Parts: sequence; C-alpha cells; structure tokens
Amino acid sequence: MITTPIDALRDIVGRFPTTRDEDWKYTDLARARDISSRWLDEGGTRPSETPDIADLVGDIDADWFVIANGRLADIPIVDGVSVEKINELPAGDNALAEFNAALLDSGLRLRIEGRPGKPVGLLFIDEAGSPSVSQGFVEVAFEPGSRGEVFEYHASRGTGEHYSNTILCIDIGDDAVAHHVRLQDRALDHVQTHRTTVSVGRDAHFESASFDLGGGLVRNDVAIDIAQPGATVNFAGLYLAGDGQHVDNHTRVDHRVGPATSRQEYRGILNGKCRCVWNGKAIVHEGADGTDADQANHNLLLSAHAEIDAKPELEIYTDDVKCSHGTTVGQLDETALFYLRTRGLDPQRATEVLTHAFAAGLVSRIPVEAAQEPVSRLMERRLGELIRSEEDYTA
Repeated sequence: MITTPIDALRDIVGRFPTTRDEDWKYTDLARARDISSRWLDEGGTRPSETPDIADLVGDIDADWFVIANGRLADIPIVDGVSVEKINELPAGDNALAEFNAALLDSGLRLRIEGRPGKPVGLLFIDEAGSPSVSQGFVEVAFEPGSRGEVFEYHASRGTGEHYSNTILCIDIGDDAVAHHVRLQDRALDHVQTHRTTVSVGRDAHFESASFDLGGGLVRNDVAIDIAQPGATVNFAGLYLAGDGQHVDNHTRVDHRVGPATSRQEYRGILNGKCRCVWNGKAIVHEGADGTDADQANHNLLLSAHAEIDAKPELEIYTDDVKCSHGTTVGQLDETALFYLRTRGLDPQRATEVLTHAFAAGLVSRIPVEAAQEPVSRLMERRLGELIRSEEDYTA
C-alpha cells in the first residue's frame, strides 16, 4: 500500500537523473521514468505472493532472505546474524534514494557476529506485471573481528515491464573480513538501478565480485569509503551484454587515510547492438599518505555495433602514494582464432574458448565459495547465448 501522496511520488520521478547530469550522460532513465509514471497512474499495485524460488536458490547453500516484489518474506533464524525489519528510511540525498525511501515496504537490517556457518543470501525477485515497480533496501553490518559472506541475487519472473530500484549498505567493523558477491540475471526487458555503499574499518578486509548477465537497462553505483588505516579492498565486475542491452557501472573509492589498498578490475564482453559504460574513480584525499590504488577495465567486442564508454579517473591530493589506472578495448585475437582453427576447432568453439578465457580470470576469484558453481554455470549459459547471437548477427 502506497502511503506517500501520488503527486509527491510523481515529483520524485520527475527529478530522476538525466543525461544532462555528468554522471549520467551515457545512461538515459527515460524508461524508468515512463514505467514508474504509468505504474503510479494505475494505482501503484504490487503482487502480494512470493514467487517460487526453488529453481533459483535450491543448489546454493546459504541462509536466504527473500525480498519479493519489494516485500520481505518470512525472516529465518540464523546463528550469528541478528535481524531487524526496517519500515521507514530517511528521504535520501538524491531522487532515486528518495523514491526508494518513499515506497519502501519492508527493508532489512542484518548484523553479523563471529563467523556464521553459511553465507547470508539476499534474493531480490519480482513477479513483473505491466508495468510494475519495486524497491529494496538492506543494511549489513559486520561486527569488529567478524568474518562473513553475503551473496546478493537479483532475478525476475514474467516478461511485463518492470523497474527495480535497490540499495545495499555494508558497514565493515575493525579487523573484520567481508566477502560479497552480486549476481544480476534479470529479464532482458527489465530496468534496474542499484547502489552499493561500503564503509571499511581499521585493518578490515573487503572482497567483492559483481556479475551482470541480464537486464535491459542496468545502472550500478558502488561507493566505498576508506576512513581508517590498514584497510584492504578488492572488488571486480564482469558484464555480459547482447543486442538491446545497456549496462552502466560507476564506481568510486574514497581514500581518506593511509596506508590502505584498493584494487578494482572490471571486464566486459559485448555483442550485437548494445552499449556498456564503466566509470571508475579513486580519490586520494589530503593526508592519505601510503595509499595504493589500482583500477583496470578491459572489454572484448564481438560485434562492430557494440559500444563501450570507459573512463578511469584518479584524483590525488597528497604525496607518497602508488596509484595506477588503465582501460583496453579490443576484438578477438585473429592469430589466436587461427591457431585454434588449426587445432581442429570450428569457429564457434574457438570463439567460446577465447571468450571463456577472457572471463575466467574474474570468475575464478569469486570470494563466496557457495556462489562459485552457480555463477559459473549462469555465466557459461549467457556466454553461449552471446556467441550464438554473434552468428545470427553476422549471418
């Protein structure tokens, strides 16, 4: 049930970012605005039932919290994890956060203590109507000295027009170790905006890997704040995009003190007429001596119609730092393809071998063991679809 006045919600939708905003100049949220406006015109109703999820999470050994159609399902009892339901949030500092707070049905606050035996699973799933909108909000706090894993999974049911707007806040206490995996495998005509904020404590360690396989229009924002010395942050992302998809990853790491280390590497495989964006920013603030920050982005284009906008950024306001960044864009190596053909592989199989090798470096480093096999399986399936579509596109 919507409690915020419809006119106020329409005002928020009207203030969604546009391509006139520097951070959004490559990503147009017109579809999100349109879906949201029509959904509000129709009364803003949401499905009340939880979709069947057995085929999604049945082989993933985790303690699952399910947010279906923006509503929190039954809350499990998990050793080492305290749980609190959130019914109200501050308005937020931008229109997407305001929209999330205004429409939030049931958010979730988790506190991880000690070393839980299983990963925490967060499933965001929507039974899409036409049109439909959902919000999700989760806070995860790792207590000082704790060690835990979070597997975040975004999926869709149905083929109607849908817009999902989610926020994940992670707070990592001193000396804690946090491992995180995000998997997005939504329907190819669905829209999603997602923001992850991470606060890293003294001598804490954060490992994260993100995988975007689906979604028609996807925008991911990652903001990591290092305000205590001794922190180590490693995060990576893989995006696979085919005809008609648009996937945008914006990352920002603020090094406020040193010494501390951050490493980020994103890779993309693009085919058909699609567009992807990667904008990685690292800011080394005054006084953050001893900072070691590295950014890397590599892209493989399987089609002449695929487009990537890549922008690594470093802002350094202190001395005694070690920072680097770089990006590459290329096609399959013709020499390598020829070599594999001489070894008896047909063109499709040779392409599969090279694209899998390009993605394998990130997949092999998935920091949540329970997620390794299902993510690898879904990645293999999506890569196979992209390679087959390459044949269709060039036929």
